Amino acid sequence: MKYRTIGTDPKNRREVSVLALGAMLFGSRTDEKTSFAVLDRYVEAGGTFIDTSDNYAFWEDGGQGGQSEELLGRWRRSRGVGDEIVIATKLGARPLAPGTSYVDNAEGLSAKVIRESAERSRDRLGVAKLDLLYAHIEDHKVPLRETVEGFAELVGEGTVGLLGVSNHAVWRVERARALAAAAGLPGYEVLQYAHSHLRPRLDVPEDLFPDGSLGHAGPDLLSYLREEPGLTLVAYSPLLKGAYTHPGRLPADFDHPGTPARLKTLREVAQETGATVNQVVLAWQIGAELPVVPLVGASSVAQLEESLAAVDLELTPQQRARLDAAH
Repeated sequence: MKYRTIGTDPKNRREVSVLALGAMLFGSRTDEKTSFAVLDRYVEAGGTFIDTSDNYAFWEDGGQGGQSEELLGRWRRSRGVGDEIVIATKLGARPLAPGTSYVDNAEGLSAKVIRESAERSRDRLGVAKLDLLYAHIEDHKVPLRETVEGFAELVGEGTVGLLGVSNHAVWRVERARALAAAAGLPGYEVLQYAHSHLRPRLDVPEDLFPDGSLGHAGPDLLSYLREEPGLTLVAYSPLLKGAYTHPGRLPADFDHPGTPARLKTLREVAQETGATVNQVVLAWQIGAELPVVPLVGASSVAQLEESLAAVDLELTPQQRARLDAAH
C-alpha cells in the first residue's frame, strides 16, 4: 500500500492509504459477513481510509439510512479497530422522514443539524471523534456562514478532525473557505466528487442540479485544485459502477463522441500493461500530476483484490500522456 497526507493542520491532518474503500452498501445490500470480509481484507492490505455517510443506504429500504455507519461500528468493536483507521462520514443529505429523499426533504446544513447529526454518526460508529466530516450536498436555505461556523465549532471542541465537502458548486466551496479563513476558522480541505477517466456531459440537468451537474470534478474544480495544493480530491464512482466491465451500465451522460476514443486508449494501455481497464483507471488517478484518492466500492473480496492491485501498477509517462490526451 502507498499513503498520502490529507489536511494541513498538524493537529488533525492524517496519513491515509491512496485507495479509499466505500462502505455505502455495507449493512444493506451487502450482508454483514461479506462486508466484514471486505473490510478485513482491505485493512490486511494496508488500507486505512473508509468512507460512509449518515444517509447510507436509505433508498434500500425507504428509511433514513444509518445502516452503513452501524455496520462499521459493529466491525470496529468486533475487531478492536482504533484511530489507525480513518473513517470519513457525511451529513446534510439524510432524509428527514422515511419514504422521502435528499432531493425533497434533506436534513440540510444548519448549525443544529450539523451538531445533532454528527453526534448520531459518532454514536453509530462508536467513536469519540469523526476523523473527516463532509457537507454532503448544498443547502440553499441556510446562510453559508452558519454552516461554516457550525462545522468549525465541532472541530474546536475536538469531536471532528478534518472538514470536507461534496457535490457543491466550486464557487460555494471557495466562498465557504474564504469565510472560514477570514474568521480564523478551519475550512474544507477534502473535496469528494465523482471522477473517472471517461468524462460525462456536465450540462445535463439533474434533480439536484437544474443547471447541470455539480457532482462531477469538471474543469473548474480541477483547475481550482491545481491552485490549492493543500486540498485533496477524493474521487467517488471512479469505476462508474462497473460500466468499464459492463458497457450497458454506462450512464446516459457519458453517451457523447469523446467516450469511444477514451475507451479505446484505456483498452490499449490495459493490453500493454497486462492489467484490467479498471486497474488502469485507478492507477491513472493515483499517480497523476494532480493526485487523486479513488474511492472504490466492493461487494466481494474478489472485486476488492482487483482494485488493490492497481496501487502497484506503474504507468509510463507516455501511457499517461496518451490517457490524458484521448478525446
